[in-house]
Amino acid sequence: MLIRSVRHKALKRLILQDDPAGLPRQYVVKIRTIISFLQDMESEDELADVPHWKAHRLTGDRKGTWSLFVSKNWRLTFRIDKDELEILDLDYEDYH
Repeated sequence: MLIRSVRHKALKRLILQDDPAGLPRQYVVKIRTIISFLQDMESEDELADVPHWKAHRLTGDRKGTWSLFVSKNWRLTFRIDKDELEILDLDYEDYH
């Protein structure tokens, strides 16, 4: 899937310039792996293929947003445009 928009400044820099500055060094490899997976993904159903990322949809005012586990409190979150098959609003956040 194409990543159409990225909210987190350092995450955007990693994707566009391969520059990990601003992201925790110990999680850069994991974040890169997740991003590569998302870009190669053809359907959101594939998110269930990697159970240790604990993929799930958020509820309430974040309904429709996916969350993938990076570390204890930190997640990669995003929405999927099913019509265009694109990732929207990719973010690296502590929403807990």
